[in-house]
Amino acid sequence: MAQGVQQVAIGDALAADAGFDTVIDVRSPAEFAEDHLPGAVNWPVLDDEERHLVGTLYVQTSPLAARKLGAALVSRRIAAIVEAQVHDKPREWRPLVYCWRGGQRSGSLALVLAQIGFRTAQLQGGYKAFRARVRADLDALPARFTCRVLCGRTGSGKTRLLQALREAGAQVLDLEGLAHHRGSILGAMPGLPQPSQKCFDTRVWHALSAFDPARPVFVESESARIGSLRVPAALLAAMHGQGQPVRIATADAARIALLLDDYRNRTIDPEPLCRLLDGLVELQGHERVGQWQALARAGRWPALIGALMSEHYDPLYERSMQRSYPGLDAAPRIELARGDAAEMAAAAQALIALPLPNPNPGPSPAP
Repeated sequence: MAQGVQQVAIGDALAADAGFDTVIDVRSPAEFAEDHLPGAVNWPVLDDEERHLVGTLYVQTSPLAARKLGAALVSRRIAAIVEAQVHDKPREWRPLVYCWRGGQRSGSLALVLAQIGFRTAQLQGGYKAFRARVRADLDALPARFTCRVLCGRTGSGKTRLLQALREAGAQVLDLEGLAHHRGSILGAMPGLPQPSQKCFDTRVWHALSAFDPARPVFVESESARIGSLRVPAALLAAMHGQGQPVRIATADAARIALLLDDYRNRTIDPEPLCRLLDGLVELQGHERVGQWQALARAGRWPALIGALMSEHYDPLYERSMQRSYPGLDAAPRIELARGDAAEMAAAAQALIALPLPNPNPGPSPAP
C-alpha cells in the first residue's frame, strides 16, 4: 500500500480506543445491506450493477479487462465521494476504510484520502476478517455469561419485562428485537423485514461484546430459530446448559390483553391472519384451524387468542421448556396479574435482586 495509509488488523480496529471518526464501507449497497461493521457508513465505489458488470467481465473476458473498467468506474465514483462527503472534514479527521477483503476497492479510496492529508487506515482482510471474528466470538462469548432465561407462555409479557429490565439498568439481550420477529408463525413485524443471518449474527455479537461477564444477562427463552433466522448454537447451548431459568406466570386474562395489544394490526383484516393459520393445519388439522379462522372472520379476537393459547401454543411451549430446562419446575417464579408498566417495573426489580449462584465466566475469546 502506498505510504500514508495505515494497515489495521481487525482486533485493533474493534478496540475501544481505536479512535476512528468514521468507518467507511466501500462495498456495493447490496453487500452493505446484508451486513457491515457496526456504525459503518456506506460510500460505495461501485454500485450493485457496476460490481456485477466488472465481475462478469473478469470471468468471461479477462482480469485485465475487468481491472481497466473497474479503475475507470472507481475513479469517477471516488471523485464524487470526495466532493459530496469529504469537503467538510477537518484535518484531524481519521477514517477507517474497508471492502470485502481489504483489497483494491478500499485501497483506492484510502489512498486518495491519505493523499489529501487525512490520517487514513485500511482494514486488513476487510469485511471477511470481521466476519471471521464475529463467528469465532459467537462460539466463545456466550460461555462467559450467566443467562437469566425468562420462561413464560405466549403472551406472558416477556418482551415487556425485558424492556423494564433494560430501563432498570440490567443487561438485556432481546433476540426477538434483534431478529425483527416475535418467534411464532404470526410473529412477523409489519414494516420490519428480518435482517440477513449475517446481520443478525453481528447484532448478537455486538450486544454480547458490550456486556460485563460479572453481571447476569437477561434473555427470553427461544427455540433454535426466530422466524427465518438461526440463534447462534453456542448461545443456545449457554441458555439451555448453564442458563438459570425463571418462570414468568401471567394470568390468562392479562395474556389475552397483552396479545391483543401486540397483534392489533392483525385484527384490521382477518384474511391475512387466516392464511397464516393455514400453516398450522399439519399440526392441528383442518377442523381445528377452520374453527380458529371462523373466530377471526367473526371478529371474536379474545376467543380466538384464548383458543390458540390453550389448544396450540401452551402445550407446545410447555413441552419445549421441559426439554430445554429440566429444572424449570423448581426455578424462581414471577407472578404477573395485570402485565401493566408498574407491575413489570416491580418484577424487573425482583429479577435483578435474585442471587447469582456459582458464576462461571468461562474462557475469554481470542483477542
